[in-house]
Parts: sequence; C-alpha cells; structure tokens
Amino acid sequence: MKRDYATVGFGSRWCSAGLCSRAGWAFLLVVILSSAALSWGCAGFVAGQSQSIPTPPPTYSISGTISPAAGGNGATVTLSGTASATTTANSSGAYSFTGLANGTYTITPSRTGYTFSPRSATVTISGANVTSGADFAATSTYSISGTISPTAGGSGATVTLSGAAIATTTATSSGAYSFTGLANGAYVVTPSLAGYTYSPSGQNATINGANVTGINFTANPQSNTFSISGTITPTAGGSGATVTLIGPATATTTTDTAGNYSFGGLANGSYTVTPSNSGYSFIPPNQSVTVNGANQTGVNFTAAVAVTHTVALSWIASTSVVSGYNVYRSIVSGSGYVRINSLLVSAFVYTDTSVQSGTTYYYVTTAVDANGNESSFSNEVPASIP
Repeated sequence: MKRDYATVGFGSRWCSAGLCSRAGWAFLLVVILSSAALSWGCAGFVAGQSQSIPTPPPTYSISGTISPAAGGNGATVTLSGTASATTTANSSGAYSFTGLANGTYTITPSRTGYTFSPRSATVTISGANVTSGADFAATSTYSISGTISPTAGGSGATVTLSGAAIATTTATSSGAYSFTGLANGAYVVTPSLAGYTYSPSGQNATINGANVTGINFTANPQSNTFSISGTITPTAGGSGATVTLIGPATATTTTDTAGNYSFGGLANGSYTVTPSNSGYSFIPPNQSVTVNGANQTGVNFTAAVAVTHTVALSWIASTSVVSGYNVYRSIVSGSGYVRINSLLVSAFVYTDTSVQSGTTYYYVTTAVDANGNESSFSNEVPASIP
C-alpha cells in the first residue's frame, strides 16, 4: 500500500523535515493519503478523476395460481432449471418466485391428497416477468382400503387394482392394504397369494368424492386335491353324455342337461378325458389334461351327429368243401389281423358295422373245414372310411 506524507509548519520558527518548533513545543502533522482506504471494489478513487459504479444485472419473477384454493392453499411449489427454489402457495393458491435471471425453469406443485394438471409447467424468462403459463388445477384424490383375513392368507398377499387406475400393493403383516392418490372412478380389487383362494375372488369399488373402506377378503387355504371340468356343446349331444377320466385316478361321470361335467378330488398328474354318447362323435375325440396345483377348467368338446359307416365284403367260394369262413381286420397293412366275426360265416359276404370315420382298414378271410382246420389268409383288401 502506498502512503504519501506532507509536513506543515506554523509560526515564524523553523520547519525542517516535517518537524516544527516554536516556544518550546513541537508538533508533527502527518497527512496520510491511502489509495487502499478509498477503494471501491477493485477500482480506487483517485483525486481529480471520476469513477463509474457497475449496475447489478436485472432480475425477474415467475408467478401463478393453483385453483381451486382448497387444493392450492399450502401447496408446495418447486422451481428447477436455471435456478432452484421452493415456496408455499398462499391461502388463495397464489405463488411467486423472484430474483430470477433469464433462463428456462420448470415449476412443479405438490400436496398430499391432490393431483395437479398439468403435473408441471416449463416457462422461459426473457427480459420480463412471467405471469402466464404457470397456473395449475388441483384435483382431490382418495383411497381404497381393506383387510384380508385371517392373517395367514393376508400377510404378504399381492393386491391388484384395475379400472380407472392400475396399481399393485402388498398387504401388511396384519393383512391390511391401501391404494392412495386415486381419482373418482370405478375400480376392481383382486388379492392373490400362492396356496390360497379368496372369497370373494375380486370386488368392485367406486370412488365418488370420498375414500372407500372395507373392501375386505377372506383367505381360504387351497386343498391338496383339484378338479377337471368342462362343457360339451351343443346340448343335443352334450346332455347326458358319458365322460371318462383315465390317469392317476379313473372315473366316469354324466353331463348335466347343459352338457357340463366335472371330476373332483384329483391329485396332481396327467389325465385323459374322453366323452361318448350314442349317435354322436366328438371333437376332439379326447383331451390330455395336466393337473399341477390348480383346478383345470374349460376342457370342452363339440358333439356332432355321428355318421354310420359300414364295409361290405364279398369273396369267391373255396374250391374245397368247407364249413364256413372267418373275416379278419387290421389297421396296419400286412399284419395285426383280428377276427371280427363271432360265428363262422356260411355265406360269401360279410358286413362290418364297427368301423370309424377317418380310418383305413385291411381285410383278409380264411376258410375252415369240418375238422376245424383253417386255411391261410386270403389276399388283403383295403377299405378307407371317410
């Protein structure tokens, strides 16, 4: 720091080096001019020179209103972007952020029990206060709650909400659950937990300006046995049909007048279900069903009026004296023949009435003499059933 000294003498006596003497006294007057003592920021005042003071940059504001006041009053409003800040809306829902520089900002309101439209607003300050584009509408929200009992089937259960909103929550250790922040509308609540079924399986809940409580459920431990069920349509072929179950358990039941059937008390395993009814065929002819910890439903069949098919066979008489003929049939060409007549056929014709649609059969005949000796197979004749 630079200091300048000046000396001043008084009277007729001498003055030297700033020291004056008169009448036995002396004094030293020192004037210290310090440039640092007169500094302004980084620029010092210098005697005889004019100095300029920097002007602070201008600032602006963002303001808006949250309506109605019931939802705006006390709402927290958060500012982010070029600057960050938080304020609270007043009793009429008005809010304001001041001292802001030019830039882009996002405003987001929040208050428990309300949603806001829009959820947030983005505005830009460009040399002027922002008084539009930052208003919000507050909408009350509500809750749906209930309890699942007993707690063995309620604790940890997954509860699903669908309808006007979709959400999932987990019931507490006491089986209590709640969905919050919901708007007016229709909802469906459904609980689930492995090893349990629920009564009811789901419930409707409608919010109309108030919280909905008491959407309760009863948890029922699942049985170790299960069921297989279905329907045979149309009822003309389904009503009174016989349905056979084969697998770890074997059973037979009869459909009701609507064609419904069910097998209960079944353990896990693979089963085959086959329907039958005189004068009808079924599509599919049978179904394989696997029970694995749950009831199996919808094992359905379609009944169709059966078309009767026959195969008429004829052959040339044996040149030897014979007592009659046997007729054999197979579904494999060249082997696997099985006799289909119960008594010797004395004529040279035979009608097979036990054939099924969609199958090809292969026929041979033999001749039998009086001593019961049977000839070898004749030539093979195929017959395809449409």
